[in-house]
Amino acid sequence: MRGRASGIERRTKETDISVNIAIDGDGQYDVKCNNIFLKHMIETFSRYSSADITMSAKGDDEHHVIEDVGLTLGMALKDAVGKDPIERMATKTVVMDDAMVTVSIDIVDRPYAELDCPDPLYHHFFRSLAMSSGMTMHILVIRGFDEHHIIEASVKALGKCLKEAVKRRDKELSTKDTASVKGV
Repeated sequence: MRGRASGIERRTKETDISVNIAIDGDGQYDVKCNNIFLKHMIETFSRYSSADITMSAKGDDEHHVIEDVGLTLGMALKDAVGKDPIERMATKTVVMDDAMVTVSIDIVDRPYAELDCPDPLYHHFFRSLAMSSGMTMHILVIRGFDEHHIIEASVKALGKCLKEAVKRRDKELSTKDTASVKGV
């Protein structure tokens, strides 16, 4: 792994997840996961974001694994981005056969998710990723009827957004500059 990178392990009674991500990579991946569709989506995210991702995920059921992969990937992403100024925002539209999906993100540490997603498990995945990374994420399904195509177009668009949003800047893209928060 090179450049801005992070590794996070999340172990519970239900799951054992480890994610390593290098956001300045070239889309290389090594994903070990028994859920073949989730494996395919993480590999797709890696390729479209150009982030190098190594992941291992196992657990007691599909729901827990998908949720915990979203949480762990989000934490690793947040850590890898760090505190240096980045472009922050990006919007991409991707088509895949019947599906046309637009994704917009802002990596601003104001977690929010407004999501069109036909599958409750992947709705939860995207929401968990947004919340744990501190990202604002909107997914708008413009059209489509095949759930696989809609979810995959969403992942591809999210990957392309991430690639653009994490580009380095010379200074903060905010009229607030940086926020300072102190405990009392």
